[in-house]
Amino acid sequence: MTDPGVPASAPPAPTTLGELRDSGATPRPVKAEIRANLLARLAAGEPSLPGIVGFEDTVVPEVERALIAGHDLVLLGERGQGKTRLIRTLVGLLDEWTPVLTGSELNEHPLAPISVWAHRQIAEHGDATPVGWLHRSERFGEKLATPDTSVGDLIGDVDPIKVAEGRTLGDPETVHYGLVPRTNRGIFSVNELPDLAERIQVALLNVLEERDIQIRGYRVRLPLDLLLVASANPEDYTNRGRIITPLKDRFGAEVRTHYPIELADEVRLLTQEAHTSWLDGGAGGGRPGGEQLETPLVPEHLVEIVARFTRLVRDSNHVDQRSGVSARFAIAGLETVAASAVRRAAVAGETRPVARVVDLPSIVPASRGKVEFADSGADPDDERETEVLEHLLRQATAQTFRARCAGLDLTGLQEHFTGGETVESGELVPAAALLGQLGTIPRLAELLGRLGVPEGEQSAEQAAAAVEFALEGLYLTRRLAKDTDGARTVYGA
Repeated sequence: MTDPGVPASAPPAPTTLGELRDSGATPRPVKAEIRANLLARLAAGEPSLPGIVGFEDTVVPEVERALIAGHDLVLLGERGQGKTRLIRTLVGLLDEWTPVLTGSELNEHPLAPISVWAHRQIAEHGDATPVGWLHRSERFGEKLATPDTSVGDLIGDVDPIKVAEGRTLGDPETVHYGLVPRTNRGIFSVNELPDLAERIQVALLNVLEERDIQIRGYRVRLPLDLLLVASANPEDYTNRGRIITPLKDRFGAEVRTHYPIELADEVRLLTQEAHTSWLDGGAGGGRPGGEQLETPLVPEHLVEIVARFTRLVRDSNHVDQRSGVSARFAIAGLETVAASAVRRAAVAGETRPVARVVDLPSIVPASRGKVEFADSGADPDDERETEVLEHLLRQATAQTFRARCAGLDLTGLQEHFTGGETVESGELVPAAALLGQLGTIPRLAELLGRLGVPEGEQSAEQAAAAVEFALEGLYLTRRLAKDTDGARTVYGA
């Protein structure tokens, strides 16, 4: 599936109005265009909204029905549920290229002009009127609703420079159009809709229903053609006074989003969205002196731990459920784990950065600000909040160990400690040093296989990550003695 933001092919050659008319082209409303492309994808068995994870059986069908019905829609959900990502993905349902009058501020179709300027251009040049092509990535407008948003920002205002040039206030060409008219024949998104002041919300009423706009007391008849999509927090949207009732009534569909329901979806989302490639040499990473580091590898079991940790934080009674825990919490956590592995490789001289259990605690200080605790009050207890997150992280590790290593024979690893031996680890202990303390590890290949490491990739760093995970899991579930001072971890009998 082609990224809607990147042209998959060159635009059609520049043409003229006459050539476009002779080709048999006909103007098509944007909602009809989206509907036709959506139905074509569904008939071909292709995903209608590629890249959207965890919504396949819940949110996506509702959005599809709204688009097929030609409805403007509002997405309701807590922060970090993918509302903005979903809205931007809708751009992929537009035609890749569409003809526009060259120079039009309103993206006007050459065969269906709507402005005084466009009609004058066509009257002056006739069939020789120049026609250009607009890529779908340029047919999307977006505005984050803030208290200082004005009607001029969204709809438009009189341009004093044009008035000074001699035009009268009644001349439509004195108008400087706002974001909504400039997204004509496209998709316009208003994020956090209830944050708009009431008088600004009123300005959207005609856009949604009559499709015309009013500026400075006189009406500019512009039959705008667009799909309007808004996002909002359910609490703000449903509370009286945050959004005017007539505006609610004009949205054809209201769709509730949610966090991933299944653990597998949480893992898929993390794998898709976490960006660790910037840490490699090709994007400015690497060791001092110019030697480059490979892209860090985060083993599957660590991705699962981060996913479980995120779900436990969301379900914790210590966390403000109205605020929610964003998917960005998990994404940033996984990126921090990867960064910790790269740091160890640079300091300790490892040739291949591979994340380990000792990198997980770095999530807590890095991500604590993304969580709003229910009982923080005016004077939050930072130490208590850190303890809560650390406890949930240990729970997530234990759950992953039980799920991944159930039935696996780890007696050989346990027997290493029967004589009182200890193994010291830490975030700066290299893989070779960790494995050197253990010597031969029985059934190591089986452990690696259980943790999803392909046989050809079973490096020392991968082995160290697997063994350390097993040691931590055994400690958490079987109470192996453990001493930690924050810089080192000692496992022993």
